[in-house]
Amino acid sequence: MEAAYAGEEHYVALVDMGSNGIRFSITDVSPSTARIMPTIYQDRAGISLYDAQYSTGQKGPIPDQIIQEVLAALLRFKTVCQDYRVRQGNIQIVATEATREATNSVNFRKQIKDATGWTVTLLAKEEEGRLGAMGIASSFSAVNGLVMDLGGGSTQITWMMMQGGSVTLRPGAVSLPYGAAALSRRLEEADRAGHHAQVELKNEIKQAFVDAYESLDVPKELIHAAKENDGFSLYLSGGGFRGWGYVLMNQHRVNPYPVPIINGFSVSRRDFLDTISVQEAARDEEIFRVSERRAGQVPAVAFLVNALSEALPPIKEVRFCQGGVREGFIFQTLPPSIRILPPLATATLDCAPSSTSALVQLLQSALPQFPYNAPAKHHILAPANHTPTILSTDLLTAFVHALFRHRSFTKETRAAAALRCTTTGFLAGVHGVSHDDRVALALLLFERWGGAVSPTDLGFLDRMERLTSPGTVWWCRYLGRVAQLIAGVYPAGRVEEGRERVGVEAAWVPHLKGKKDAVLGLVVQFGSRRSAESEERRGFGRGDDTANTETQHSEAQKGPETEQAGVGIGIGIGIAQRAVREANEKAFLSLEKLGKKKNWVGGKSGFGIKIQVDVRDGTGAW
Repeated sequence: MEAAYAGEEHYVALVDMGSNGIRFSITDVSPSTARIMPTIYQDRAGISLYDAQYSTGQKGPIPDQIIQEVLAALLRFKTVCQDYRVRQGNIQIVATEATREATNSVNFRKQIKDATGWTVTLLAKEEEGRLGAMGIASSFSAVNGLVMDLGGGSTQITWMMMQGGSVTLRPGAVSLPYGAAALSRRLEEADRAGHHAQVELKNEIKQAFVDAYESLDVPKELIHAAKENDGFSLYLSGGGFRGWGYVLMNQHRVNPYPVPIINGFSVSRRDFLDTISVQEAARDEEIFRVSERRAGQVPAVAFLVNALSEALPPIKEVRFCQGGVREGFIFQTLPPSIRILPPLATATLDCAPSSTSALVQLLQSALPQFPYNAPAKHHILAPANHTPTILSTDLLTAFVHALFRHRSFTKETRAAAALRCTTTGFLAGVHGVSHDDRVALALLLFERWGGAVSPTDLGFLDRMERLTSPGTVWWCRYLGRVAQLIAGVYPAGRVEEGRERVGVEAAWVPHLKGKKDAVLGLVVQFGSRRSAESEERRGFGRGDDTANTETQHSEAQKGPETEQAGVGIGIGIGIAQRAVREANEKAFLSLEKLGKKKNWVGGKSGFGIKIQVDVRDGTGAW
């Protein structure tokens, strides 16, 4: 008997018959990785069911030739499903606007049933909008704002709040007949009729969206949050908007843009509304992932964007999503306990070390609480939890999971492979990840493997760092070096309870020399585990010479010009085995070097924190 494919019982095959094209996919929804919906097969047939109905200039039925092309594509996909052993009950076909509005829709769907044995699920307008919104929900860990899906024949708009795996939507999205293909045809007709017709079309679209927004009954908490944040977040999906996003990516200040993935790409309102630049680029340049047909629809999308700018309330930022009807169809079937799982941590679980929790705690203990009276230029830490905002527990968990992922690589390729792992490496296909998280994890892993690359990768490194703030870059360098130290102490990623080799404690302390320019100091201490209370009594990070400590503290406080010199960071690390300490001497030195001004992000006038390393030996196992 032929062996079954691993996980085939969890394979879901889906055909999304959109207006601009037909997408085929097989997704593995095995519980362990269902959150990221790994796609094991995908294809697309460039058949526009919308354009086919206007092939004569007037709307007509879907031509027989096009129907035969659709049937041939479906039969090919049926063979693929058989190869993957997809169960018959796990195969679905969903159809949207173009099929719904076709004059021969019934006959078209009957021919599909007769040829393939599959029944076409015809989505109502509201259901199409809901599934598109669920696709957007699958694209991020949290969504709070307005969402829009721009298809070929129609556009859906609604609001969404998603937190903790629970998705709250307006019952039924508002669907408007302004898809990219449909609007292109309307715009061509208006162009032929003259300027007056263009104005009428714009006013029609503007009023339609004004009415649509008013009918949404946006929750008060979303409106309040928008007022607090200077505008709504707008989440966009659908081929027309993704094409717009790729053009904006091509025009980004960091060029070439280092993350070739549309999901998670974000821009400001100002950049999003720069329709002139986008149209010029789409007309004059060959742009990655923007087909000739999609480029031809850019004027129509620009027309829509201009109308939206006058119809919708203030928008602060725009986030682009890969998720659409296909992703939403699958995501809706997942329970909240799966939806809540962090995508990167889920994707890296298969390479996680056995002591992930202990290693994450070690890293977190290397992040000191930020004092409220710290200078504003260094205040990159969230007041709510006092840790660097990007370095969340979910991200650090993914970091620890991947800590040893590249150890089989040669020394000269480890850092480079780690740097690219979230963009073109083993994590590139993970669904639901923002560009901020992709950049941060890449920089952490890059630094964990030494932070050095050949000249061929220097440009890519520079562009990745420019996508985030100097503060985030510095903290990633710092924590990456701490991780390098920890990985050296625990080379197999295994921490035996009661026999720990290293412990990490962090605190802000007065700088040892009280220098005015040393705004913050980071002290690394190796020694036995001590409670925070005992360290405070002893003068944490300053050794047993209490009198000397008091003198230094007094000197640091002299005069108004040295008022900030007494602020510093203390990190205490206790190692029980001298041999382990000596083997990791380079890691200690690299931490100290990071604190030197010449190594700050942006140079001496850039962002950085002084680091003092105080190494101590322990007296026994932790």
